[in-house]
Formats: sequence, structure tokens, C-alpha cells
Amino acid sequence: MTRLVKELSRLPGIGEKTASRLAFNLLNRPRDEVIALAEALLEMKERVGLCSECFGLSDRPRCQICESEAREHDMVCVVEGPADLMAIERARSFNGVFHVLHGALAPLDGIGPDDLKMKELLARIGEPPRIRELIIATNATVEGEATALYIARMLKPLGVKTTRLARGLPAGGDLEYSDAATLAYALTGRREL
Repeated sequence: MTRLVKELSRLPGIGEKTASRLAFNLLNRPRDEVIALAEALLEMKERVGLCSECFGLSDRPRCQICESEAREHDMVCVVEGPADLMAIERARSFNGVFHVLHGALAPLDGIGPDDLKMKELLARIGEPPRIRELIIATNATVEGEATALYIARMLKPLGVKTTRLARGLPAGGDLEYSDAATLAYALTGRREL
């Protein structure tokens, strides 16, 4: 039991008390439910990887969004992580495709452009540019703002229309915790950088 509590408390947002509650809850569940949970975790770990195009999560080489012919492939929304992509998808206000950076610039933590999917973003844009608009949807944090400015400056010489999500998202907040209405408003009111 102690080992399970220790492992659960490693998860983000799960402290020791919550981990203990979860462990006791699992202890009281039928064996087949606990096995189903364990199998689901293992299956996720073995089958889910990164989409070869947008770097979002997928159980296939290319995700459903990148595969979809109904999406606007010349409109790319850049997000920090897969949870941000899912938050924007929940808003159902965006019909383009995504590019997941897997982080934000944080020089004090040693995270620079080479640690993110920046080269892949440039390759995806192409020269001459193959996209009509790039929407920067990084978090409203110091790191997110620095990342947005870096991308905007990087794309300026290419003549790519670059927009940023409108305010309305809380400063210092993460996209994955925003409600669908706020995200829909932010996407609608985006502005050019």
C-alpha cells in the first residue's frame, strides 16, 4: 500500500492525502476493475506516441486531426503541450490543425529553442510558406509570452500571418484548465503580433 501511495503522489496535482484516498478506493474495488485500470495504463504507455506531423498524442503514425481532410491544413495553431491541444478541441471553435511544441522557452531552466519542436515547425511552414495563418496559443505565462514572441520574430521574414490568442485567459493560467467558452472567445478575438 505504501508503494502505491508513493507512486500515485508522483502524479501532478496528487498530494499524499489524495494518493492515500485513491489507494484505499482501489483497495475496495473489485479485482477486475483494478486489473482493467492497470491494463488501460499499460496499453496507453505501449500504444500512444507522437503524431509524426503535429507531435500531438496518437495511437497511429498520424493523428486523426492531421489525417482529416475536413480540417484547414493551412491554418496551424501552436500549443505548448498535448493537454492544450485537447482543451482547444473541446471548445469546438477551431477547424485548423495543430503543432505541439512540448514546452515553452525557459532560459533560466535551460530550455531553449532546440529543446522544443521549433525546427519541425519551420519545416512544416516551408519556404515559400504553405500556411495561411499561424495562431500562437501558448500559455499566458512569462515563458509562454517569450515563446510567442520568439515564434513571431522567427516567422516575420517569411511573411506568415501570425496571430496570438486574445486576452480573456487568466494571466499565469494554463490552457488545459480553461473552460470551453473562454477558449472559444480567445480564439475568436485573436490578434496579429
